[in-house]
Amino acid sequence: MRIVFIGTGEIGVPTLRALQHSSEHELTGVVTQPDKPVGRDQKITAPPIKAALTGAKMSILQPKRIKDRQSIDEIRALQPDVIVVMAYGQILPRDALQIPHVACLNLHASLLPRWRGAAPIQAAIAAGDRETGITLMYMNEGLDTGDILLQRKIDISPTDTGGSLHDRLGEIAPEALLESLSLFPSKNAPRVPQDEAHATLAPKLNREDGRIDWTEPAEVIERKIRAFNPWPGAFTVLLGDPNKPRKLKIFSASIIDLSGQPGEILRRKNEIVIATGMRSLSLDEVQLEGKGRMSASEFMRGFPSDGWIDRSAGNVK
Repeated sequence: MRIVFIGTGEIGVPTLRALQHSSEHELTGVVTQPDKPVGRDQKITAPPIKAALTGAKMSILQPKRIKDRQSIDEIRALQPDVIVVMAYGQILPRDALQIPHVACLNLHASLLPRWRGAAPIQAAIAAGDRETGITLMYMNEGLDTGDILLQRKIDISPTDTGGSLHDRLGEIAPEALLESLSLFPSKNAPRVPQDEAHATLAPKLNREDGRIDWTEPAEVIERKIRAFNPWPGAFTVLLGDPNKPRKLKIFSASIIDLSGQPGEILRRKNEIVIATGMRSLSLDEVQLEGKGRMSASEFMRGFPSDGWIDRSAGNVK
C-alpha cells in the first residue's frame, strides 16, 4: 500500500524507518513541522522526523498549517492508500482525514481511552499506572476519540522516566503498525468504539507544570519527578539569595521514612532531604538554574542550606 507518514517527534522515528524499509508498502511522502530555532543560540533545526530522512529521496512537506488548502492539495497529490500519524503536533482537518483510500490511522502512546491528549506518557507515570502501550486507532475529528484497531501493552517499571518510557513505546510502535496494515487486504481489520466512560485526558504540559507541591505525599512527588524527566522537568524554588530566587530542577529522588513540615529541609550528612505531606524525599540528581547536572552531595558542597525552599510555591504555607 502507498503510505504517507505524518509526524514530528522522536517517538515516531522507529516507525518511519520501518515504513522506509518495508517490502510490502511504499512510503510515498512525509509531512512534518517546519524547521524552528532551538536552544540558547536559536539555531534553526529540523524536526527529528526530517532529520531521520537526511539523504533519502523522499517528498517532505513542512506546512506551517496543515489545514491550509495548499497543504491538503499537496498531500492528496501523493495518492496515499493509508495516512499514518504519530506525534505530529497539529490536528488534521476533515479534508485531510478523507484523503486516503483505505484509512487514516494514528499511533497514540497510551491504552485509549485512557490518557487522550498531548502528554499521555507523563500522565501514565504520574498517576501510578502499572501498564501503558500503543493504540492504533482510526482518526476522526475528535481528540484521540477514534475507533480502536489494535493495542499493544507494556509494563511501566518503578524506575521508568518520561524519557525511558517514551523510547520503549517508540520501539514497539513499528510492529504494531505493520501488523495493523496487514489486516486491511483481507478486510479483517477490527474497529472497536472507545468506551467514553473510561476516558481520561492528558493535556499539553508547560514548564510551570513541573513545579513541585511539597504538601503532596512523597510517592506522588517521586512519580512526578520521574514522569517529567526530561520534559517539562520537575523543580522547586530556592531562596538562598533573597534577591535572586533560583530554580532547582530535580531529576531523581528516593522516598525515605522521615517527617517534617512540607518543604522543610531535613539535612543528613551529604544528603538533601525534603519533607513532604507524607514522608520525605532524598534528592539524588539535581541541576541548579544556570549550572550543570550534579549529584545531591556535589550540590551540598556548593550551596548554603539556610532558607532553601520557597514554601509559597505549590501551595506550601
